[in-house]
Amino acid sequence: MRYRTLGRTGIKVSPYALGAMMFGAMGNPDHDEAIRIIHKALDAGINFVDTADVYSRGESEEIVGQALKGRRDEVVLATKLSLPMGDDPNQRGNSRRWIMRAVEDSLRRLRTDHIDLYQIHRPDPETDIEDTLSALSDLVRSGKVRVIGSSTMPASDIVEAQWVAERRGLERFRTEQPTYSILNRGIESEVLPVAQRYGMGTLVWSPLAKGMLTGRLRKGQTTDLRRAARFSSFSDERRLDVVEQIVPLAEKAGLPMTHLAMAFAIAHPGVTSAIIGPRTMEQFDDLLAGMDVVLSEEILDRIDEIVPPGTDVGSRDEAAYLPPALVDPSLRRRAA
Repeated sequence: MRYRTLGRTGIKVSPYALGAMMFGAMGNPDHDEAIRIIHKALDAGINFVDTADVYSRGESEEIVGQALKGRRDEVVLATKLSLPMGDDPNQRGNSRRWIMRAVEDSLRRLRTDHIDLYQIHRPDPETDIEDTLSALSDLVRSGKVRVIGSSTMPASDIVEAQWVAERRGLERFRTEQPTYSILNRGIESEVLPVAQRYGMGTLVWSPLAKGMLTGRLRKGQTTDLRRAARFSSFSDERRLDVVEQIVPLAEKAGLPMTHLAMAFAIAHPGVTSAIIGPRTMEQFDDLLAGMDVVLSEEILDRIDEIVPPGTDVGSRDEAAYLPPALVDPSLRRRAA
């Protein structure tokens, strides 16, 4: 395993991070299988595990905590807060009030006294970034958190957070977690360069574009994956057209689609790790087999021709963050 440094933190992490989103009720309810996957990942040299409080309403964190019993020191453990954890309007967001409650809940579920990387899952326009950074700084100084990070932040918000941290003497975000794949290359234009400029590690999620880059979803075919799809992007003809061009590229290279897609995601010098989110051991074994794949310049050039650098194909990822101005029409329309 050739480990990479997580930004300028000095922490060494594997190019693949094991994502635990699919462990629990929202994915695989079999705790024993999830624990076996985590143990197999650790045995293979994957030392980075990423979860979140919202995944199966805490069940994912509980599974990870159980799996790491006796092996906690081997793992760079990351979790997140921000998305709703109940009906109470204060059980969400990035306020000091919620951060202080959420971290204690996560520590308890994870069965640990510290979190290596604590991330805000989504930006919170209703909370001043200084308040968020101040609360997170207190957690770092107390020893409950080692470093802090953001997720799906627009480049302008990343810059603002860095400036606020510097001017107020607060801990700064050391990582960013955006979506990135052959079909979603938008972060190459601003987010990745900005993260590199500030020495941030970048942990990309959905490198398989929610399954579209597995080769199981093809144009003109009705598959189990499409029937089960909750995402409009699965029926986006523009994305399917690109998949049809990537399939023969993978075949020519003698690679499964999953291995090609993962190798692309970790090839960018601004990407520290790509998060894999297997639901079953079979899926994990497939991804693990491609961990050492390196794409040639010829293949990367061909991908650039199919999907130009810095562009997203078709539908926006439904799980990505939308700034308020894109959600609230009143912010785009001048009053009469």
